[in-house]
Amino acid sequence: MDFGKVPEEQLPEIDFTLPEDSGLTTRVLSESTASGKAELYVGCAKWGRKEWVGLIYPEKTKEARFLDEYVKHFNSIELNAVFYNMPKKEQIRTWKEKADSGLKDFKFCPKFTRGISHIRRLKNAEEDTNRYLEAIYEFGPSLGPAFLQLSDNFGPKNFEILEEYLKVLPSDFEVFVEVRHPDWFADKGSRQAFFDLLYRLKKGAVITDASGRRDCVHMELPTPDAFIRFVGNGLHPSDYVRIDSWVERISQWVEKGLKSVYFFLHQHDEKDTPVLADYTVKKFNERLGTTLQSPQFVKKPDTLF
Repeated sequence: MDFGKVPEEQLPEIDFTLPEDSGLTTRVLSESTASGKAELYVGCAKWGRKEWVGLIYPEKTKEARFLDEYVKHFNSIELNAVFYNMPKKEQIRTWKEKADSGLKDFKFCPKFTRGISHIRRLKNAEEDTNRYLEAIYEFGPSLGPAFLQLSDNFGPKNFEILEEYLKVLPSDFEVFVEVRHPDWFADKGSRQAFFDLLYRLKKGAVITDASGRRDCVHMELPTPDAFIRFVGNGLHPSDYVRIDSWVERISQWVEKGLKSVYFFLHQHDEKDTPVLADYTVKKFNERLGTTLQSPQFVKKPDTLF
């Protein structure tokens, strides 16, 4: 992932402090009926990483078996595989069967296909959306929330298009929306309108923590659920400090009424993502008293904490 990437020498100049919770977040958590515990999912964006053979996948693992191995280490995935092509029911069923042999309650969080979000830009997308929904519903109990990422040039002028699209989605279909155009955050009116829309329609907001786009760390929770895309910098020391900050903030949210957390780890070079995931899972378990399984390494890397 190159979104928000900055040269390494600039990292010390960035203020990675998490902003204070918004008024909406305070309101939503105060309205929540959660009991002080939250469902916690930690995963990556892809399972198809050859660099993980010999790291968390056994030596000589074939690509066709990467998912079989991935589900032994993580309880969820931010499913980018369906972004480029419309998913087929048969393929979804195959993936679900593989996940059923892995960790308990594994969740797929499928990205909306780009034909809907980036090509049609939500306009005249009814047929494609129906095909997408019919396919991903094949995940059954393994279906987590879907993830609608809008293009960098999809700005507030498209608000009505977004509103109309979200309004016709099934009311019980869990969706998190990610906007990237800077005006969604820089313009106070556009920001409030966007998050108020999600609150009204009971749709979630993706929080993307990338070094070069601190505006996307908006700390707005229009539902009592968090979907966080964390973009690290190759195990730079700041990655671990940032993870610590997120673990602390999420623990505060859980105490206030957060129901679920989906925390997905990215790196600009994904080879070390399992190492950062191991650190993340251990920190969540320590702080929240959870019992998530850490990735199991074939050979313990030198960078492992």
